[in-house]
Amino acid sequence: MRSRRQSLVRRSLRSALFGAVAAGIALSVLYLAGSRLPFPLVDLILLAALYSAIVSSHRRSLIECAMVGGTLGIPIWAVSLPLIGGRGMALDAETMRSNFMFLIAWVLFGIVFGTLLELLQRLAHIILGNDEESFADTTPAGKRIVVLGGGFAGMGTAEHLEALLKSTPSASITLVSETNALLFTPMLAEVAGGSLEPTHISTPIRSGLQRTEFIRARVAGVDPTNHQITLEERESPDGSPRAASLPYDYLVIAVGSVPNFLGMDNVQKLALNFRSLIDASHIRNRVIEKFELADKQPIRRERQKMLRFVIAGGGYAGVELAGAMNDLARGILINYPNIQPDEVEVMLVHSRDRILPELTETLAVYALKRMEERGVVFRLNTRVKDATPSTVVLGDGTVEAQTLIWTAGSAPNDLLKSLPFATDKRGALLVEPTLTVLDQDDVWALGDCAAASDSLSGLPCPPTAQFAIREAKTVAKNVCLKMKGLQQSPFHFRSLGSLCVVGHQTACAELALPFGSSKSIKFSGLAAWLMWRLIYLSKLPGSERKVRVLLDWVLELFFPRDIVQTHDIREARP
Repeated sequence: MRSRRQSLVRRSLRSALFGAVAAGIALSVLYLAGSRLPFPLVDLILLAALYSAIVSSHRRSLIECAMVGGTLGIPIWAVSLPLIGGRGMALDAETMRSNFMFLIAWVLFGIVFGTLLELLQRLAHIILGNDEESFADTTPAGKRIVVLGGGFAGMGTAEHLEALLKSTPSASITLVSETNALLFTPMLAEVAGGSLEPTHISTPIRSGLQRTEFIRARVAGVDPTNHQITLEERESPDGSPRAASLPYDYLVIAVGSVPNFLGMDNVQKLALNFRSLIDASHIRNRVIEKFELADKQPIRRERQKMLRFVIAGGGYAGVELAGAMNDLARGILINYPNIQPDEVEVMLVHSRDRILPELTETLAVYALKRMEERGVVFRLNTRVKDATPSTVVLGDGTVEAQTLIWTAGSAPNDLLKSLPFATDKRGALLVEPTLTVLDQDDVWALGDCAAASDSLSGLPCPPTAQFAIREAKTVAKNVCLKMKGLQQSPFHFRSLGSLCVVGHQTACAELALPFGSSKSIKFSGLAAWLMWRLIYLSKLPGSERKVRVLLDWVLELFFPRDIVQTHDIREARP
C-alpha cells in the first residue's frame, strides 16, 4: 500500500511539472503570435500544474489531446471575463461578444497545452518507464469479470478495468451488449435534425476495447447463487433464438433505461422513441416523408396536420430534439414550393411551468424565448394523455397531428424486474455508497439502472453521461480492490455543469465553479453553442469519429440540409 501511495505521489508530481512546462511553452507561443491573455500568468501556470496532477494520462491520440485541451480554454475564458470587465459574476451577451477574440486565444492556448502535455507524458514513459497504478501484484488469477451493458457506464467500466488489470492477463473481462457500438447520445438530436451522419456518432465496441471479450446478446437472467448469466443470442443456425450460459466471478450491471409510457398503450404504440440511432434516423426520415406528402396536398388544413410534429417532454432530450427538428423543417422548406412557413409547426408539450428543469430559471426562460422566436410552439403545464393516428390528446385539449415523439419518461431496464436484487420504487437497483448492489458483495450497478447517491452530499446521482463515466471509474477500481481483499472506495462526484443546444447556433451553459463553490457561471447564445460543440467533440470517442463529425459541421455551414430519405416510411405508425 505504501509503495502504491509513493508511486501515485511520484506520478502526480511529475505530471504537475509537465503541466507547468506545457503551460509556459503555450503562453510563449501565444505571446510570440501577439496574443495577450487576461489572466495572472503565475496563477495560470499553477492551475495548469494542478490540473495535470489531478487528471491522469489516458494515452489519447494527439488529435484527441489537442481537442480536449482546446475545450479547457472555454471555461477559463468564461472565468477570466470578470477580470476584464470588473463585473463580478454578472456576464451578459454583450460582454461575451466583445471579448470573443480572447476565446480564440484561450482555445489556442488549450490546444498547444494539451498537445505538449501528452508529448511530455509519452517521453517520460519511454525514458522512465510506467509507474501507473496497477493491481497486478496481489490480484487473484483466473477471475472472470462480466460487464452487462455497452453504454457510457458499461464501456467506461471495461476501459478502466483494462487499464487497471493490464499486467494481469489471467483476469478476464467480458462485456455483453445487445448492440455492437457505443452511441454518443449527446449528439443524437443532430442526427435527427440532419446535421450529422448516424454512424459518425457511434464507436464500435470491438475496436474501442483491447483485451475485453465482447458478446453481442440479450441478457435473459442472472443467477447470483451459481454465478451464472443466461444469454439469448441473436440466432442459432436454424434461425431460432439460442440460449447460452456465461459464468462470472464479479458482475457489473450497467444495462441503462427504457422508455416509460406511463401505462398509455396507444401512446406506446403510436409514438416514436428517441433513444437510438434507428430512432433518430426514423424521425429525420419521418419529417422528410411528411413534407413530401404535404407538398402534394391541396388542402391547407390537411397540410398543417401533416406538418405538425409534437414532442412530449421538456427536458434536455426534448428541447434539443425540438430545436434540431425545427432547424431541419425550416431548412428544407426551400425544396417544397407548395408549403408555406406558417404551415410547419414543432410543438413541445411539458408537464411543468417551464422547460429545462435541470437548468436555472433564467437560462430556461432564455431558451424558451429563443425557440419561440424561431417558430417552436410550447404547451406547458399539460401532459399527453392519449393518441390516435391523427390526433394527440393533451390534458387541456386535442391537437391535430400525425407525428408524436416521446421523450417524457424513462424507467430502468426491464431486465431488473427479473433479477433477485433489491430495487427502489422506480425499479432501479439499490446500491451502497461503493456502488455494490445491496446485500451483494460481488455485484455492482451504475448508470441509469442504479439508484446511486453521492457519498458526501447524499443527493441522488442524475442519469447523465458525466455521472455514468465517473461511476464507471469508481466501479472498476472497486472491483479490483475487492479482488485484492481491500476496502472499497465510496463514489463522490460533483457535477461540472450543464449544456443544452436550443436551436441554430444557440445554446445555454451553466458551469460549476471549482473548489466546492455553490456558485456557477451562466451564459448563453453563440459562445455557449461553441462551447457545446468543442466540449462534446473532444469527448467523442475515437479520432476518426472526431474528424468525421467536424467535417459534417463544416459542410453544414456551406450547404443546405439534405432531403434524401435513407429508408422508406410505409408502416402502420402515424
